[in-house]
This record gives sequence, structure tokens and C-alpha cells, in this order.
Amino acid sequence: MLDCEVEGEGPITVTWRRNGAPVPIGSRASVLANGTLLVRNFSKRRESNETDAGEYDCAAQNRYGMLISRKARVQLAFLPKFHTHPESMTVDEGGVARLTCQVNGIPEANISWERNKTMLSTEDSRYTLLPYGVLQITGVRRGDSGVFRCVANNIANTRYSHEAQLTVTVAAPRIYKEPVILSGPQNLTITVHQTAILECIATGNPRPIVSWSRLDGRSIGVEGIQVLGTGNLMISDATLQHSGVYVCSANRPGTRMRRTALGRLVVQAPPEFLQWPQSVSRPAGSSAVFTCMAQGVPEPHLIWLKNGKILKPGDNVKLTNNNSTLAVTRITSQDEAIYQCIAENSAGTNQASARLAISQSTELPEAPEDLKATPLSSTSLQVTWEPPVPEVTDSIIGYVLHIRMAGEPDSKELQEAVSKTTFQHEFSSLEAATTYSIYLKAYSPLGASQQSSTVITTTLGGVPSSPSFFTKVLNQTAMQVFWELPSKPGRVEGFRLAYREVPNTHFQGEEVFPGHINTHTISLLEPAAVYEIQLVAYNGNGDGTATTRLVSLAEGGTSAMNDGQSSCNCAKSSDGSVTGIVVGIHISLACIIFCVLFLMFGYRHSFFCQKDTQVEWAVSGEAGGPMGHRTEAPKEGLGRVPEAIELMVQEIC
Repeated sequence: MLDCEVEGEGPITVTWRRNGAPVPIGSRASVLANGTLLVRNFSKRRESNETDAGEYDCAAQNRYGMLISRKARVQLAFLPKFHTHPESMTVDEGGVARLTCQVNGIPEANISWERNKTMLSTEDSRYTLLPYGVLQITGVRRGDSGVFRCVANNIANTRYSHEAQLTVTVAAPRIYKEPVILSGPQNLTITVHQTAILECIATGNPRPIVSWSRLDGRSIGVEGIQVLGTGNLMISDATLQHSGVYVCSANRPGTRMRRTALGRLVVQAPPEFLQWPQSVSRPAGSSAVFTCMAQGVPEPHLIWLKNGKILKPGDNVKLTNNNSTLAVTRITSQDEAIYQCIAENSAGTNQASARLAISQSTELPEAPEDLKATPLSSTSLQVTWEPPVPEVTDSIIGYVLHIRMAGEPDSKELQEAVSKTTFQHEFSSLEAATTYSIYLKAYSPLGASQQSSTVITTTLGGVPSSPSFFTKVLNQTAMQVFWELPSKPGRVEGFRLAYREVPNTHFQGEEVFPGHINTHTISLLEPAAVYEIQLVAYNGNGDGTATTRLVSLAEGGTSAMNDGQSSCNCAKSSDGSVTGIVVGIHISLACIIFCVLFLMFGYRHSFFCQKDTQVEWAVSGEAGGPMGHRTEAPKEGLGRVPEAIELMVQEIC
């Protein structure tokens, strides 16, 4: 049974679709009075290769238009055979054993273990069962010997893996063994609020101590953090801040000797609306604008529906700002509909809707026009707007100004009422160097007008600080840029991102992003080239100091977080050779002068002056030769870097 709960003015008709096609209603499927879809004998029919599985959505329609629900994926439960079975092994007494099995089922199977066909008890702290089919036994004893197998079960079936023999040998005299990580953390992608388990099991003599850290140096924290067994890290109720590279270290007690293993945890977040479209009523021939802004990880993609069908831009329908703004001009009866904004990413979907209606009267006041905002000081702003025509003024009883920090949710919005005869207002007690979003509504006895256009302005007090960012090379022609957002809303109005191919002098491809966006993918770059990335945070007071970073597309991986200063990473070139020659000549002349001074003062000693200069610029801090481990010889005609310059002064009798 699939529910479809709808609210609105009746009568409302509910229909269902599977994979975009209408669901046949008959003996096997029916729609109940409350809109619920009932499918009897849900199955896959072998004779026709048809199945009831697929993506379902419901459509609700009344006289104003049609709404489409989010999709629900329905799958047929099954449990196949194990594709990885535990393997027999021999372990020294006191050592560590690790058995593993894998099976893919729908829904995900629960995995337990048997020893000698008896369910394994987990009361012994030496036994650790991880949910994805791993059994760890530390401090192995002779009594642990036996035949082990996995048992997987879900609502569809129960499966048994092959059997594996665990043999425990009598421990020889204990000799020193270096720490060894038997199994380290694997790369893992989860959604917020899920639980992440990063495995780390190590052996050695004496038994190593397992510890965890983050590669970026940030604290792992304690809330929601738990250690399973002797070293597995469990993060409950994961948040976006838990994303990162985790390092498992196995340390020999009392020494600095250790072994490490790394695993990346990616926490994704489904789309969440920052601003959703509002229903409007407009006279025929006028215009309407719908705004839809969403955030999530990865960045959501926005699409629009009109009465349940994908909206196609036309002469009077425009989509701008990465589909976040829908503008309908020269409104006709054909434009009267329900418009839906759907935000999608790999973590989920979200949707919001608004209705465009053609108003038959002009009793409500028109939206105020020509709204302007001017900063007066670091804590105050002045807002002005155009007075309406006299015949309209009589119907207005007052105005209401709406203000909030850029990036704050609507729930944080503040409102201030203004007299009908006042066409300016001053906001005070604001925060310095902070960007604010302001709009205005006019009120009559019948209700409020539509909101005016929104203005963005910044109080005086300075420009934003340099943003920190890092890059991830996706392939030889694309990279992804991530940057940190300010801790408080309103600190930035937006970001400007530009790049240039080294050695070009002009930046290209500048893009502007609002203050809540913190990632962008740059593609269609020159293969294996070196690019300089420039990021600037700005507000109404101007641009902050630019942060730059050099990135080589020949090197994969993620660069370290920028510390806010410009990072200079270049390939070794002839310029480096010339620099080395100039530095060598200057220091050589200094050595000669110094030696002559010694002779003039009568010292009878030999003086040795040696200069060994080598200039090397590396891209992304990788080991080996720069630019993907390629080392270039100095170009002909430019000379070589002098490896040593030696002067010898003989004693003079």
C-alpha cells in the first residue's frame, strides 16, 4: 500500500503512475477513497517478465491545476546466495582472527555468525560483529577453534555461507612483531543522521594500541563517537561536519613506531529549501516571478513542473540563475497553473509548489515599487520607496518592512510597521559589515499586496576576509572547488570564482555565487594543464582579498585547505634556472669581497665559500618530480644552476 494524502479545495482526483506510465486499475491494483494505492499479489511474473517494482508517484488534480508527489521506489524483496564466503585460517594463540562474508539483498540482510552450527554469543568482549559481515576475534584462545559460517536473513529468505575452519596453534615463545593493520577503514558515503562504522583491526607483539585522528587536524569530537571492539570507530547520527579523511594508527606501546591506514567518509544531505516559491495573483498581461533556492550536499539540481509536466522555457517563460528564478511575462489564461520546484541530488529530493492565478479585480494594493536601501553607518540602514499614485494611496492603511540577514531562514525574519504617509524608514542596531535582505508590502483593509522586489545591502564596516578553499581534481579536464562559509549569516553577500591557465595573465570564466553556495565544478579544461584558481568573497562594501591556489590537472586527489594566503605552486621551468644563476652570482661576489677583507686584516687562513642552490616549485605538494613526476632539464641557452662555487685563498708568506 502506498499513501497519497492531499489537502486542497475539492473535488480532488488522485491518479497513480509507475515509471511515468499510468498504473492500470483493476483486479490487481485499486485506489482507495483516501487516495492510497493498493497492489494485490505484488510480484514479478516470469512468463511475461513484467514486474510491479518501479518508481511510483501520485498526481492530485482540482480545478486550479495538478500536483505531482515525490517518487517512491518499490522493490521486490530477495536474498541471493553469498558472493563472498569466509575462508579457513590458522591463528597463533593470543593473535587476531578476522572472518568476513558478503551478500546483497533487498532489504539489506541481517548477518549473524555460527560456530559449530550454534549461534555465536557476543557477550564475550573479544568478539566484535560488524553489521556488514565482519567477525573480529582478538586475543584468540584454543577454545575459539571450530567451524564458522555466516547466516543472512531478511523478509525474503535465509541463507548460509560456506563453512570456514578456524585453527588455533599453540603459541611459541613470544617474539617481537611489528604492528600490522589487518584491515583498515574503507571509503564510505552515507546520508546525514545515518551511522558510519570505520573498521580498523591490528596485530603485533606487544599488542598495538589503535587510535583515530582526522587528516585535516580537526578534532573528531566525543558526541556520538564510540569505539567498537579494539579499534573500530562508530559515528552515530552523522552530520556534514563529520565528512573528511580519517586516519587509523596502530602504535607499538612505549615507542613512536606506528602503522597507519586512511579512509574517506562522505556525508551527504538531501535538498533543503532556503526560499520556496509563493503563490501569486496577477492581472492578465502583467508579470510574475517565482524564486526557489535549495541547499544540500552535493549541490541540488532544480527543475520546474507546470501542472505536473516538465516546464519548458518559451517566449514569455524564462528560467535563470541555475533554474532558481522562474519569470512569467505577459500572463495569459494559459499560464494560470500550479508550478512546482523540485530539488534533487544523490541524497534525496524535495519539492515546493505555488499557484499562479489571474486576478479579476484590483482591490488589493499593488506591490510597492522602486525600493532602495542605503547604508548609513556600521549599525544602520535607510530604506526608501516610491509613493503610489494618489488614488491608490487612499486604500492603503500602512506598510510592513521585512528584514533578515542574508542566508538566514524566513523564521528569523524581522518585521517593522510603517505609517501610510511615510515612504522611508531607518533600521538601527544592526550588525557591522553584514548583508541584509529587505522587501516591503503594502496593506489595505482587504489584505496585503504582493511583496516588492527584494533589495540586498550591507552595513558599513569593511569587506569580508579572505575565504579558505581547497580543490579536488576529478579528471584531467575537470576539478571541483570547495570553500568555507562564514560561521554567521550575512557576513558575505556572495563569492566570485575565476581561473586561468598558467602562464596566461588574464583570468577567465568568472562566476558569481550567492553567499550560501560553497562548491562548484569547473570542467572542459585543458588536459593535464596547470590552472590558477582565484576566489573572492564580497559584500556591499566591496571585494575582500582574493585567495589563489595553483592546481595541476595531472595530479589527482584533494589539495590541502588554503590558510587564507595565496599559494604559489608552479612547475620547474627555465625561470627557476635563471633565478638560481642570479642568486648564485650575488652570493659568489659576496664571498670574494669577504675573502679580500680577511686578507687586508692579515689573517693567514683559507676560506671556503660554497653555494649549492637548487630551486624547485612543486604542484600540490606531491612527492617526486613536479607536474606529474616529470622533471625538465634546463632549456638550452639559459644555462644551468651552479651546483657549487668554490674559492680558495692561499696563505701569503
